Amino acid sequence: MKSGSRAGSRMPRWMLRSVECGPELRQVEGLLEREGLNTVCVGAKCPNRGECYSAGTATFMILGARCTRDCAFCAVPTGGVEPPEPGEPEAVARAASGMGLKHVVVTSVTRDDLPDGGAEHFARTVRAVRARLPGAMVEVLVPDFAGRAADVEVVLAARPDVFNHNVETVERLYETVSPQADYARSLAVLEQAAAAGMPAKSGFMVGLGETSLEVEELMRDLHGAGCSLLTVGQYLRPAERNVPVERYWEPSEFGQLEVKARALGFEAVAAAPLVRSSYFAHKLLEEREAR
Repeated sequence: MKSGSRAGSRMPRWMLRSVECGPELRQVEGLLEREGLNTVCVGAKCPNRGECYSAGTATFMILGARCTRDCAFCAVPTGGVEPPEPGEPEAVARAASGMGLKHVVVTSVTRDDLPDGGAEHFARTVRAVRARLPGAMVEVLVPDFAGRAADVEVVLAARPDVFNHNVETVERLYETVSPQADYARSLAVLEQAAAAGMPAKSGFMVGLGETSLEVEELMRDLHGAGCSLLTVGQYLRPAERNVPVERYWEPSEFGQLEVKARALGFEAVAAAPLVRSSYFAHKLLEEREAR
């Protein structure tokens, strides 16, 4: 692969995009505010927030706005967590209904302070959305639940349509980028979902210092764990406290990654600089189902 663009004070031209700010954006923001809901779009400073909000969609982030982990790549605040809000599952369902969503994505902060890591809260949210929007597809993007298979099973038992857990980066960089996580543990979570007959999805970032060979090994590991849906995007440094970008991968390199992922056997792949795990997630599922 090419060497890409070394990180510097300015982003390469392919990372720049116009900001969407149509009336739908304000409507989505108002609805989320009225329901008192968080989104990963805001919490993680997603570059696609304007586009997704303007399209009338968002990724709901349950279990609070603060995380118990402090990953070096993430913008979500850490520490000072609050107890889960009992009414949050119904609030998510109401918001999803109000937005007319056909594909609902629910993620969360990591809650290592909770005995089940928030698994039952996830399950309640899936069931609440199903009750209010019986025709909608529900995708969960979950933490690793500290590797507790019983907690993963609680979420699986709610039967979401897609079970997503991100590995984030290659194995070598876990100690630096996400020291409270574990590579093998994340693969085991995905393997459990796939073994339960659930479409398993994962995503990772490039630009953190990984090599091309490490990325290919990561994709082989994910496919070996039963993962069938894959997203790959460029890491962007959200704040000065976060690790810097080592380099910007070129669009052609993402295209090469997509070709290699499909050759490995992934059923649907989205790989591009601004791709994020939940970015127009319905399209990935539609591609898989069209096979």
